[in-house]
Amino acid sequence: MAKGLTGMRRWLTFEAVLASPLPRSYTNYVGRWLLAAADTTRQLIAFALITLGVLVTRWGAAPAVMRPLIAHHLTVAGLHLLPMTALIAAALGWAVVGQTVALLTRVGAQDYVGTVMVLAVVRELGPLATALVVLMRAGVPTVIQLGMARANGEVEALEALGIDPVHLLVVPRVIGMTVAVVALSAYLILGAVAAGFLFAFLQDVPLTPGEYGRQIAAALTWPDFLLLGLKSASFGMVIALASCFQGLARPLELREVARVTTTAVVAAVLGCVALDAAFILVYLVL
Repeated sequence: MAKGLTGMRRWLTFEAVLASPLPRSYTNYVGRWLLAAADTTRQLIAFALITLGVLVTRWGAAPAVMRPLIAHHLTVAGLHLLPMTALIAAALGWAVVGQTVALLTRVGAQDYVGTVMVLAVVRELGPLATALVVLMRAGVPTVIQLGMARANGEVEALEALGIDPVHLLVVPRVIGMTVAVVALSAYLILGAVAAGFLFAFLQDVPLTPGEYGRQIAAALTWPDFLLLGLKSASFGMVIALASCFQGLARPLELREVARVTTTAVVAAVLGCVALDAAFILVYLVL
């Protein structure tokens, strides 16, 4: 009897140990996160290739349906953001020039105000700030809309009718957001440059519009225009693909929509930051 109770106690203790959660260390947590991030990146690349294949093979198909959809998403992600982008451009121009004037005036180097505007706004802050605005305004609603459609069975209904969900739901959003980020980046940069000169004028900086323009023109090169377009387009595609992937590419329930929305925002931000770092290396090489 005593031996049986002892064996029972050992069995209960062993079962309790197996049922208890394993201890997690910081390295274990980081390793799991990196593996999950790598798997998500692999799936996102596959989704991007599928979208590219549909875009190329079905280019020009159903123009009566696709053109209004592209125009709608371009309006939502672009035209509706013009006032907000103008406000951000003014704040960005005032902040950059304000800090620049305060620093350069002390050393008598006001001739580099335009150069700093090119380095800070044209190459870095302009496209990145625009991408974040489009992500919040158009990317998040995209995840919610597609996630709700997936959870309610609307995507399966489209497939049952013989309609390609990628062609109907993803391609117009990718085109609209990409074009919107490129156009809004140029709009924000022009607004920031104008706001920067206005701030310098209000601070009685001895800088004429012609001199300010010559400084900016001297700092700009043809690769700047090319890389600005490539960077803005890359940001727009990353935002659109991350949003559509999280909302559409996997089965969802209604209670999971909020979680995938957060995941899409994090993935898009990390993707934009990684691309920005890659473009910095390109600038250094050029």
